[in-house]
Amino acid sequence: MRYSFIIPVYNRPDEVDELLQSLLQQTFRDFEVIVVEDGSSVPCRDVTLKYADRLDLHYYTKPNSGPGQTRNYGAERSHGEYLIILDSDCILPPGYLDAVEAELQAAPADAFGGPDRAHASFTPIQKAINYSMTSFFTTGGIRGGKKKMDKFYPRSFNMGIRRDVYQALGGFSRMRFGEDIDLSIRIFKGGYRCRLFPGAWVYHKRRTDLKKFFKQVHNSGIARINLYKKYPESLKLVHLLPALFTLGTAVLLLGTLFCPWSPLPLLLYALLVMADSTVQNHSLRIGLYSIAAAYIQLIGYGTGFWRAWWNRCVCGRGEFEAFKKNFYK
Repeated sequence: MRYSFIIPVYNRPDEVDELLQSLLQQTFRDFEVIVVEDGSSVPCRDVTLKYADRLDLHYYTKPNSGPGQTRNYGAERSHGEYLIILDSDCILPPGYLDAVEAELQAAPADAFGGPDRAHASFTPIQKAINYSMTSFFTTGGIRGGKKKMDKFYPRSFNMGIRRDVYQALGGFSRMRFGEDIDLSIRIFKGGYRCRLFPGAWVYHKRRTDLKKFFKQVHNSGIARINLYKKYPESLKLVHLLPALFTLGTAVLLLGTLFCPWSPLPLLLYALLVMADSTVQNHSLRIGLYSIAAAYIQLIGYGTGFWRAWWNRCVCGRGEFEAFKKNFYK
């Protein structure tokens, strides 16, 4: 078996249906699919049964333990030379595995990852969130799928790794957020080869509304400090930018008490984001939504970063996360 797709799922049967349909369209066929239900109250068993005679598909259920441990559970029951970790809200283009295979034939890699895009069927909010997570004006383009001067750290929505490397590293840690970056850091520390496969992209839905998006990025900001406490060298200047943006936004808003022109930079930034997103998405509506998504992405991450910095670096408290009981609501 060449590849094993590992797909953790929590209450997303409709999205699993779309993902399995896209796997059915792959032109490279030497793969199996491992779907692991992570304690869902809305299971996808019936969905997987529809594909049981057309895919080498294995379905498992287990008590809820979060995505990292669920991926480990699936990996233990897989047989592929390479494990490909996908989020359940992804859709693959038909040539995805062809692109992966071409890259591996051209040059060996112990681990790899690919970028993501917005599908035409995504809602305007989902397209705006995709813009905010990949745009140069929000993340510096570091998640937009271009080759970087720095190391490429695969994310778990689209990550591949050799089985023996995964086993040697012990798979994903027990971190609830940032567990994919934690694994990527350990890949590099172990001296393994890891790189971006630009052609192995996926359609990635991310969050379905701005409230859920805030919870996600807020926890990502917290996770960055949790990672810093484990690996101090992992904190880069680019990771500080959302925190500085958040601080600057607060200063500019407070400045309105003394100068009515103080929020002008915030307005100019909003107009820049709107214009760029409108052009990219060919939609003024998505451009307007992108303003909200960009501010939520930067401030959500920034407030999580400052919150974790205060709790962990100043007060000396242990690792934590936010929205434990209502993260998916």
